[in-house]
Amino acid sequence: MLNRLWAAMIVLGIVWAGLHGTMSDVTGQILDSAQDAVQLCVTMLGVMAMWTGWMKVAQEAGIVAQLTGMLNPFLRWMFPNIPDRHPAKTSISVNLVANLLGLGWAATPAGLQAMRELAKLEEERNGNRSLQSRKTASDEMCTFLVLNISSLQLIPVNIIAYRSQYGSANPAAIVGPCIAATIVSTAAAVLFCKIMTKR
Repeated sequence: MLNRLWAAMIVLGIVWAGLHGTMSDVTGQILDSAQDAVQLCVTMLGVMAMWTGWMKVAQEAGIVAQLTGMLNPFLRWMFPNIPDRHPAKTSISVNLVANLLGLGWAATPAGLQAMRELAKLEEERNGNRSLQSRKTASDEMCTFLVLNISSLQLIPVNIIAYRSQYGSANPAAIVGPCIAATIVSTAAAVLFCKIMTKR
């Protein structure tokens, strides 16, 4: 669906430019945008390297483990059917901690691992009948996905980097509004998950 939407907007833009004689402007903007995209990728690569490095240091120093321990009561409440020492809970914790610190890149591998572990857990519950044969996700998978998407963040690293790249006078000014917005989105996600799970 999104591919069709983007393709339609591109075609519409080119046709509009052709009808109004501004094709040279479109060509210039395409080249400028390509240059901006490369510069942004280089900037984000540096930011990603720095923050994932800090995440690794935090893991080695035990900070991530402490944060994970603090999340345990919340995880027990959100995922009551996952055993306490199940590997899925560890992966979910690491994912949520990485998202909390604004490290979406570091959160992705843990999120994928959590989904794999949740799939294994569901297969065990259903007598090794795979999720593919059922074609439905478990309640835990849906809950984790919604929590991951709502993504409570204390440090919105991506947005700060984008604002810095595009010349913002105070790139970190977005921190307060982002915390407020993600608190609301996460609260809505938790409420939604609890209501749907009960149904």
